[in-house]
Formats: sequence, C-alpha cells, structure tokens
Amino acid sequence: MNIPQPPATLLELVDWAERRLAMAPLAYGHGTDNPRDEAAWLVLAGAGHAPDDPAVDPAARVGADAVKAIEELVRRRIDERRPTAYLTGRAWFAGLPFRVNEHVLVPRSPLAEPIAARFAPWIGARALDRILEIGTGCGCIAAACARAFPEARVDATDIDDQALALAATNLGDLGLEGRVSLHRADLFDGLPRVRYDLIVSNPPYVDRAAMEALPAEYRHEPGAALGAGEDGLDVIRPLLRAAADWLAEDGLLVIETGRAGAALTARWPLLPMIWLEFEYGGDGVFAIEADALRSHDFMADARGG
Repeated sequence: MNIPQPPATLLELVDWAERRLAMAPLAYGHGTDNPRDEAAWLVLAGAGHAPDDPAVDPAARVGADAVKAIEELVRRRIDERRPTAYLTGRAWFAGLPFRVNEHVLVPRSPLAEPIAARFAPWIGARALDRILEIGTGCGCIAAACARAFPEARVDATDIDDQALALAATNLGDLGLEGRVSLHRADLFDGLPRVRYDLIVSNPPYVDRAAMEALPAEYRHEPGAALGAGEDGLDVIRPLLRAAADWLAEDGLLVIETGRAGAALTARWPLLPMIWLEFEYGGDGVFAIEADALRSHDFMADARGG
C-alpha cells in the first residue's frame, strides 16, 4: 500500500497510516487504544506537530521530507512493535508533555483524573504541605501533583539513575525543578525522615503469568518497572506495611494495583481500601487513610504467604 505522495494532506496520510496499522498484528495501550488515534499521532509527529495541537488543519498539505518521516515512523511501528511514544520520544499525562525513552514506562496511569480533582473528597480544597511519589519514572505523576497542589512540596523517588535523569529533564522543561525534589530511593529507604500528607505510587504490579503473556510492545518497557513476582505484590506488600510510618496524622495513601488488586484483597481481606471510580476510564486504584492503615493488623489479617 503506497503512501500518498506530496503534497499530501494530513488527513490523507492519517487514512493511509490507519490502514497500514490495522493490517498489522499490533497491540495498543501506550496512549491510544486503536489504529486511528495511533495513525494520527504518528502522522502529526512526522509532520512536526504535537498530537493535541488544536491549530492543526487536517487539510494542510505536507512536503516530501514530512511524508518520508511519516512513512519511516509507521514502518518502525509495525516492524519493531515499538510503542509510538518511544518512536517520537514524547508522551502526555494530565495535559502535560513529557520526554520518554525505554528507561521509563510510557505514561498511561488513570491517576491523572483523581490528581486533577485533588483527590476529592479526601483532600479537595485542603492545603497540603508535603507529597511523596514512589517510583516516578519520567516524573509525570510527581509533576501532575505539583501542578494540582501548588502549595505543596513534592518528593519523588526511583531506583534507576537513568529514569531520575530523565525526570529531572522533564521537571526542568515544565519549570517544576524547584517544586519537586528527586531522590534515589528503594521505597522509603533513602528518603529524608519526614511525614507526608499524600503518598502516591504506581509501582510494579504485573504478576508472573501476565509478564510472560505481554505483547511485544510492552517488552520494550523496563521489565523492573512492570514485573512484581508471582502475584504482582512484591512491591505493594512492603509499601503498604511501611507507609503508615511516613504518613501525616490525616494523610492519604493512593496506590495503583492493576489486576494485582484481586491478589491484594485476597491477601488482606479486611484491609479497608477504597477503590476509586473513574469518569474517563480506568480501574485498579485504591486509597486508604492513615488512621485506617495504622489500625490495621497486617499479621492477623494475612492470608497466604
């Protein structure tokens, strides 16, 4: 299937790219869930536009260089099964742009929605002093928290030096380097000893069986940021046990669990987690208040290993 020749319109190129992608055995889920949206992202990137640029005219015509760039992006997306965010080096989260590479996960967490709502009804208009994000990757959740809570100081951690370097670049691009402090830390080990009003984490939570079944696109992402042992709880378990000691008296812990949420509720069936509902899609995120976490007897409630 030949690509439209210049001067082709952006719309013609998106139609062509969509047909090419739809014919290939691709998996989606790194910012899009269908070949049409993926085609638009690739075409606009090849033509030098952001995918959310409202000024783009679908009838605009592009020259030979852009057509060649678009053709190469589509070819690589199909041949390499590489997520489009890695091909273009850009992704968006909570309306903010982020540089991404294969040292970090592609931003896609549903946490963007409750962050924008300041985790109402638990926080809402209440002012916060300190926020912690565990496992920051490219820095997107920490940055979104800094924007949503301009009164708060934000700490963000990761165990990977290259991820932290990329997060630092992104925070600088967004003008947030003075608001967000990055720390090389394994969960809480490596942090200054303070109490946080809010702790947020999208930790590794993919169980062993799911890791083995991942489509090729997901295998370009850092495995250590995805896999979390047999049941997906290798990181969530110690995080939950330790978090109460780091939360302020009226603090809130929010964790994304994905499908590991089922294993979590089976492990601690009496843990009073509140599972968030999302207006714009997504699931597998719970909140728990500090007092509920402190009063829970993890040993007495534990089921399994």
